[in-house]
Amino acid sequence: MIFVLGQGSSLKEAQRLASEFSKSEKVDQSWSSILKFWDVNLSCLLVDTPEPTMDLILNRWLPYQTLSCRIWGRSAFYQSSGAYGFRDQLQDVISLMASRSELSRGHILRAARHQFDAGDVLHWWHPPFGRGVRTRISDDLLWLVYATTEYVRKTGDKSILMEKVPFRKGKPLEDKEDERYSYYDESEKTYSLFEHCRRALELGDTQGPHGLPLIGGGDWNDGLNRVGIEGRGESVWLAWFVFENHKRFAELCQITGDTELARQHEERARELREIIEKVAWDDDWYLRGYYDDGSPLGSHRNQECQIDSLPQSWSILTGGGSRERQYKAIQSVEEHLVRNKAQLIQLFNPPFDKSRKHPGYIKGYPPGIRENGGQYTHAAIWSVWALTKLGLGNKAFEQFTYLNPVMHSLNIDAANTYQVEPYVVAADIYSVPPNIGRGGWTWYTGSSGWLYRLGTEAILGFQLSGDHFTLAPCIPQEWDGYKIKFTKDKTTYNIHVKNPEHIEKGVKSISLDGHVQLDRTIPIKPEDGEHQIMVLMG
Repeated sequence: MIFVLGQGSSLKEAQRLASEFSKSEKVDQSWSSILKFWDVNLSCLLVDTPEPTMDLILNRWLPYQTLSCRIWGRSAFYQSSGAYGFRDQLQDVISLMASRSELSRGHILRAARHQFDAGDVLHWWHPPFGRGVRTRISDDLLWLVYATTEYVRKTGDKSILMEKVPFRKGKPLEDKEDERYSYYDESEKTYSLFEHCRRALELGDTQGPHGLPLIGGGDWNDGLNRVGIEGRGESVWLAWFVFENHKRFAELCQITGDTELARQHEERARELREIIEKVAWDDDWYLRGYYDDGSPLGSHRNQECQIDSLPQSWSILTGGGSRERQYKAIQSVEEHLVRNKAQLIQLFNPPFDKSRKHPGYIKGYPPGIRENGGQYTHAAIWSVWALTKLGLGNKAFEQFTYLNPVMHSLNIDAANTYQVEPYVVAADIYSVPPNIGRGGWTWYTGSSGWLYRLGTEAILGFQLSGDHFTLAPCIPQEWDGYKIKFTKDKTTYNIHVKNPEHIEKGVKSISLDGHVQLDRTIPIKPEDGEHQIMVLMG
């Protein structure tokens, strides 16, 4: 029996398709075409490691989840809006730059079309007409700078910076207006993507009473929407993110030849780093932020949310924290947020429950559920990535297994605890009895693209850079090595990584077809053929 679901632009077209697909030959042909399509799209990067569960999730499932659900469908059981999120899909497409860079390029330009001339953006919008919501979320607009720089770095395509796209037009939000859903016309005049990025960073680099960026209607964590409801609350995570984007935008300035503007942004990055180190350190970790009244969030002094993983991991991911504080911060994450027995990593601890402070709608979740002190996988991935930055391959791999959904259903008891699909990433895992270890919000989560990047880029160390790539592994020291097969433009690169000294991080040499590469890079050439890459750790 054959079941067919389809659609046509008219009744006549729908009837034609129904008739055509009533023939088994047509169905077989279509089915074969679909299988071939996915084989091509999911085989760009194939890994072969000593851990089969890692291979299973990296080789097909994570890129499939990201492309089919996050980027194309934008729909799943837990959320079926079909909308584009400004920050959401910009992060998703970063994971496709090795396999489908044209999709990444197209979406970056699509996102830029949903930015206002003032620099702020639609938090989300519905295609095809583009109705969406204008908000005071403070990090959305900055992801345009982040993703654009990532695209230029990975593909070498600098022409995207000069692509012209319009802004959206609309009356700014009123003083007491938190958000507005509407349709916004496009401007007649178009502007370069570089200018879009410049305006985003200019607007996003705000300053509160301590010199940190204002949290606005919530930063990456939308649920903290009342921390700065009066316009004075600040975010330490956002400070690290703004710091990172100043550095990135300085790169784009150098590409466009504006060295003076690059110098200004580099100087602003240094200034912001000094401010963070001065006002945001709380003995053993970084604060999460400050409320409107100046009281701290994410501090030893708080009854709830004493420590949040975000500012700790991003102090390392950005390279902004002092080396001593980076190690202290990640050690504090280990002590207070990593739950080894339950195999989860909390976003913060303790959850919000009975304290008088009202940080926002996050407190509406029961303690230990979703963002309220559960594992928010998106953030957990960042804390594991931070471990690789410090060369801690053993811990990074161990905690990667905590994030791997396959590992949560290896037997019937584990599956009955986890209760969700073991082949796609869950956005969150609950951390408080009686629901410890239960997964939630699967499929439609940006964690899929980030987990794929954590495995392939941060742990296995495959790093694409324009017309070449290199390897910088950070792995368990017990591994003898692993293999990667990378296919690009009909050329296949068979990569063999060997670890004879059984170390966690460090590369002694890289060779291409028997020839040592002094710069430790492998050129990507659009030619048919196969190449053998040998990476010797040491």
